[in-house]
Amino acid sequence: MSAAEKWHLVTVEDYLAGEEISQVKHEYRDGVVYAMAGARNVHNDIAGNAFASLHTQLRGRPCKPCNSDTKVRIRFFHGIRFYYPDAFVVCHPNPPDDTFQDAPVVILEVTSPSTRRTDLGEKKDAYLAIPTLAAYLVAESNEVAVQVFRRTSNGDFRREVALGPEAVIDLPEIGATLALADLYEGVSFEDEPDGLHTAEDEEDRE
Repeated sequence: MSAAEKWHLVTVEDYLAGEEISQVKHEYRDGVVYAMAGARNVHNDIAGNAFASLHTQLRGRPCKPCNSDTKVRIRFFHGIRFYYPDAFVVCHPNPPDDTFQDAPVVILEVTSPSTRRTDLGEKKDAYLAIPTLAAYLVAESNEVAVQVFRRTSNGDFRREVALGPEAVIDLPEIGATLALADLYEGVSFEDEPDGLHTAEDEEDRE
């Protein structure tokens, strides 16, 4: 039995065709298809707030936000992946008939205990390999906090952490900002630390 037969690998063409008629979204990694579980209300509230804020700021401008119904295609030498980010922004979109985008500039995922390993592991590594990506945001679903992996001038990524409702994430590559007060509007938590901190700041506090 070949590896393809053992794992029932799916071609990209069959995957894309199947997604157009499927009632359940699936992500795709090098021929293997994974069904996506339903999200909690808090997850959907944060993702919806992110899209709404970005849509308001970018309306009528070249860059546009996409919600979790749109896939991102990531092409590696060894294979192809398709993920459904919770929200993202493209400035050079694919043709209208495509069901995916290739050139996201900003990507946001809302993380939870069940998705943290993927969001900060497999997906982070894949997203940061996209040549057009300027910032990857990982929003917490149990506190007002967002990790920001921002591309530096030398091409590396630097981690920042935005904490509390007063924090504002600057996204100059798309001409927008993301205020945590807007991102977490309607979501209440017991502890809400304030400010924008870098990874180095966090280390100083430990």
